[in-house]
Amino acid sequence: MSDAFPSDAVGRRIVCDGEYATVRYVGNVPPTPGLWLGVEWDNPLRGKHNGTHDGTKYFTCSHPKGGSFIRPKKANFGVDFLTAVRKRYELKNEQTEELVFGNKTVELVGFEYVHEEQSQLNKLHDISLRECAVSHGGDKDDIYCSCPNITTLNLSKNLLSSWGDLADIAKQLEKLEKLDISENRISLPPNPSSLSSAFLSLRVLSLNRTKISWSEVLRSAPMWPVLNELHLASNDITTLERPFEHLQSLTVLDISNNNIVDGNQLHAVAYLPRLNQLIISNNKISEITFPDVQFGGTTAMFSALTGLSIDGNNISEWSTVNELNKLKTLQSLNCYSNPLMESEKNPETVRQLIIAKLANLKVLNRTEILNNERRGAELDYRKMFGNDWIKAGGNQNSELSNPSKEFLMAHPRYVSLIERYGAPESGELKQQQPFALKNQLLTLTIKCPDKPDQKPIQKKLPDSMTVQKVKGLLYRLLKVPGSELKLSYESSKMKGREIELENDLKPLQFYSIENGDCVLVRW
Repeated sequence: MSDAFPSDAVGRRIVCDGEYATVRYVGNVPPTPGLWLGVEWDNPLRGKHNGTHDGTKYFTCSHPKGGSFIRPKKANFGVDFLTAVRKRYELKNEQTEELVFGNKTVELVGFEYVHEEQSQLNKLHDISLRECAVSHGGDKDDIYCSCPNITTLNLSKNLLSSWGDLADIAKQLEKLEKLDISENRISLPPNPSSLSSAFLSLRVLSLNRTKISWSEVLRSAPMWPVLNELHLASNDITTLERPFEHLQSLTVLDISNNNIVDGNQLHAVAYLPRLNQLIISNNKISEITFPDVQFGGTTAMFSALTGLSIDGNNISEWSTVNELNKLKTLQSLNCYSNPLMESEKNPETVRQLIIAKLANLKVLNRTEILNNERRGAELDYRKMFGNDWIKAGGNQNSELSNPSKEFLMAHPRYVSLIERYGAPESGELKQQQPFALKNQLLTLTIKCPDKPDQKPIQKKLPDSMTVQKVKGLLYRLLKVPGSELKLSYESSKMKGREIELENDLKPLQFYSIENGDCVLVRW
């Protein structure tokens, strides 16, 4: 690196030996002669002190050993935008050509090269300059004249230090819709609204791992008047504040991998009118509530929310799932890696309970909920808690039924399930017992009634085997995709009666299949 460095070096970003830092001081450090740069490293393990040397405080670090002094020649202050573009996309170096006019020879520097480069730059729409040491936009209007058609731009992990520098780039890209500036350290402008003209088309913004706080997001928000998606992962955010004037067009908000503990913090963003996807994965939330309405009601919060990701939190109680049923538009839920998912021995049981508790859910943990699965889950839920319902005051005679408030708080959907399927009868409730039986091998005959040429097959199957796994076995035997198979069975004790195996996730014992029964296969 050169000994020369920018006159406004303090506050600028640098890279040195592959490590990123911010310049905090420029000057002498006696008794050693010459100029030094005092830097605060992004990785504090790279540093040696907090900006103090021999008892003199030269600058301040957020980490007690995050600082160092380095010589200017070791610091890379970065390059302008177009230099990075040319290097990343391997545009050729200048060439010279000669043209003859009469008796005169004229040398044209890079004539065809410039034309070819301009043609290539004009074609750029989606570009990535990640880790290209971009620090500024360069000469005025150079970007606009060279590559004005960029719509998606990745500037993550560069040397950008101010929103002013970003605005210089963005205002020349009038079609820019998606911008990723993750892993930069960018200082807030004194007047954010003055830069809004540079981001008039910006719809998607990623600020992951930038150390930005939520309050800083709100202060910056006037710059992004039409923003739809905002990604703020891994910024150590702990608290949220309600945005009253800005971010009102947000449809997607990603605040995953932060340190939010109190689920009530989510109320701050609950009234964004267009928010339809909220990603709060990998925080430390243990409970989510919507206290504006009682159990069984519909909350006014998150009125447009269709997708919610709460993976990797500390949710362990079913009360949170009950609360989520208050969201009138919720259709997709991701909730992996919460203690709740380990609350039952069989993971499929947890899935079925969540489906039964959330009336409008269509996708759970990225897997579609089919109509048969929902019907089976709701019927099972109705039977599973039937005895509790009766003990709490429920009755098959609707005029006499008066379940307790405690039961209804724990099972807000139970009454609606009874209205749909009818009250559970005593005979149904006794059928819960097969789940406790020891695993048994059943000798079953497998027939294909619509395929007379297919000979019956006799198989021994464990009664704990799910219908889905039976279909997988038949796929291997019959060479028919499992998704096309429809199974039912005839009991040896009830000749002529055929019972459909409608829930793929249930074991054979759930349907009271016994030795000697016949499984019927159709496709």
